[in-house]
Amino acid sequence: MTRLGDLERAVMDVLWDSVPATSDGVTVREVADALAGRELAYTTVMTVLDRLAGKGMVQREREGRAWRYRAAASREAYIAQLMLDALDLGGSRDAALVRFARSVTGTEAEVLRAALAADAAAAGSAASGELTDRVEAPTDRVVRPPVADEAADR
Repeated sequence: MTRLGDLERAVMDVLWDSVPATSDGVTVREVADALAGRELAYTTVMTVLDRLAGKGMVQREREGRAWRYRAAASREAYIAQLMLDALDLGGSRDAALVRFARSVTGTEAEVLRAALAADAAAAGSAASGELTDRVEAPTDRVVRPPVADEAADR
């Protein structure tokens, strides 16, 4: 997954913070207005959104002569994918996970325990109708944003 640059992250933050998943999205003008403190040209915001669409980070739909944009995946899904990609950088995934688990706060550890317990319960009840103590490793749990067909967009 591509890491976002500073401006791309600011644009994505606007989409993640202000556009509900059920929304039709926002226009370039609305994003530019939300980033007014950065004094960006309209065309700069338009270029960033176009590049994010090319990377599959945003989805866009034509509305008249304009495009409406919305995030292809949630902020949480994006961050989770970054974490999974970091685990794939090399070395021992297990060692990296253990080190990560030891670095989280008590509250964060409880969140992880609860999520693993819920997954184990769901996997156990789905597989055999019983709860199980085994937690299976996640396999691509994060939905990757679809890649836009740029040829169709132009």
